[in-house]
Amino acid sequence: MNKSYALVTGATAGIGLDIAKELAKKGHNIILTARREDRLKDISAQLIEDFDIHCDYVAADLSDINAPETIYRFCSDRQYSVEILVNNAGYSINKKFHETPEDEEEKFLRVLGISVISLTKKFIPSMLEKQSGKIMIVSSLASFAPPSSGWGALYGPVKTFVNRFGDAININYRSKGITSTNVCPGFTVTEFHTASGMQDAMDKVPAFMKKDSQSVAVGAVNALMQGKSVWVPGLLNKLLAFICNVLPASLVIRMSSNLAGGRYE
Repeated sequence: MNKSYALVTGATAGIGLDIAKELAKKGHNIILTARREDRLKDISAQLIEDFDIHCDYVAADLSDINAPETIYRFCSDRQYSVEILVNNAGYSINKKFHETPEDEEEKFLRVLGISVISLTKKFIPSMLEKQSGKIMIVSSLASFAPPSSGWGALYGPVKTFVNRFGDAININYRSKGITSTNVCPGFTVTEFHTASGMQDAMDKVPAFMKKDSQSVAVGAVNALMQGKSVWVPGLLNKLLAFICNVLPASLVIRMSSNLAGGRYE
């Protein structure tokens, strides 16, 4: 049996699930991880049936400091060689910063930031041994924009942080056969906004600014395989990323408030 695998975090819904499907379609064996074991079991069985690959799963909550070790041990004990690591798990906090308990912020940073570092650190040694490996960090268009003044004050900053971490991986390890791809989608129709209590804000976003998670996943996997450092889906999102990088923050905030009311209110 081929023991080479792609590990996908946050794999039970949205972009993570569609990335797992796209990788399975390309013939990669898959390891799924997320919190909901019942959904992991069902999705795993479906991937095996649909794509004739091997798929396994481990239930883990990345807000738990021990979760990355649990995931790593699961793979190590079964001699699964992780050659593709997809750091996708994430959510947002639908509260203002001063209303959010500190432990809630710490769990949030662990899921979106610290677990990305921890999982990469655990799996990169075997990639170095083989002089081959691919890492995806599912970031956000928000990583280029000024931080939100409303909900999720830490969401943009932590996404900017993981982008820079992905850049550091490329600088240090690309010459050794390992690449990291920062995937930075804009507004994407998934369960993310409902789960984070932000569906009302998402409903205000014009339809032309929204993308479906399947098309994002297809582009993300293609960018990963090509070893791209950064991938932003769609011409409009690429333009917005460029604008965020060149225009003063005050103008970006004004434009964003007009296009997607609520983010800077």
